[in-house]
Amino acid sequence: MGMLTDTLSRKSVYNANKLRKRLRRLAGTAIADFNMIESGDRVMVCLSGGKDSYALLDILRNLQAHAPLDFELIAVNLDQKQPGFPEHVLPDYLSKIDMPFRIVEQDTYSVVKRVIPEGKTACSLCSRLRRGVLYRVATELGATKIALGHHRDDILETFFLNMFYGGKLKTMPPKLVSDDGHHVVIRPLAYCKEKDLAAYAQLVQFPIIPCNLCGSQPNLQRQVIKEMLQQWDKKHPGRLETMFTALQNVQLSHLADTKRYDFVGIKPHGIATEEGDKAFDEEIFPDIPATAQVNDDSLASSWEERLNNNEI
Repeated sequence: MGMLTDTLSRKSVYNANKLRKRLRRLAGTAIADFNMIESGDRVMVCLSGGKDSYALLDILRNLQAHAPLDFELIAVNLDQKQPGFPEHVLPDYLSKIDMPFRIVEQDTYSVVKRVIPEGKTACSLCSRLRRGVLYRVATELGATKIALGHHRDDILETFFLNMFYGGKLKTMPPKLVSDDGHHVVIRPLAYCKEKDLAAYAQLVQFPIIPCNLCGSQPNLQRQVIKEMLQQWDKKHPGRLETMFTALQNVQLSHLADTKRYDFVGIKPHGIATEEGDKAFDEEIFPDIPATAQVNDDSLASSWEERLNNNEI
């Protein structure tokens, strides 16, 4: 019995280290691919108390310690004065790990409850209010980048939300200028799966703080999309990986947006190209094994390696 326990323990440690390394490698690759962090940056890490933002901070701290360039990190939490919010949890945790932080107190909860009718979705207004406060704080802190904990599944969910309900092909990108035009927003977890982040949070035992404001509202549109993607992931392993790859392989000439592509000016040019129309051909899509798509060894080299090789 003792030998079996030791074997299970060694296996758990092995799997934990493997998961930790995978998440850090994926975040490092995303940072390198989109040039998210540069030497001299002061990165404001938005910490909500959820699993994703905890993992984001943990991963960025590790990269900061090992990456061959200097940048600062400061954690920022917005205390929205939700009833029962445990105000001590984040300060205690951040002090324990010796992390510079700032807690911003702003009663957006009362505003949301006053404006949004009972039973209606509060997420949109809550998000706008929170965003405005965080932009102001970023300016006060002199932050050059604002890091958010959105992951691959968030990006896919947003894509389908915009397509199904908004009539747009758009999502939350890994890096973009903020809507007020004054900040650069980055999402270092863009390549990370939510289920991996959940497993990592359980492994590390982050002191998770639930969102009581929106968590009590069932049947949100995002939840419907989330459940759809989860079912696809179970029935068709590898499908989510393929969809995310599609977001990185856009062919504007094969869509229908006249503002993004000059369809009006198209003329025959007498040169055969792979991107030309193949309407007379049968559509054939190769069945790519899921393991081939998610194999870490097939990813670009880590952030540290690319920096050392002067690739970025």
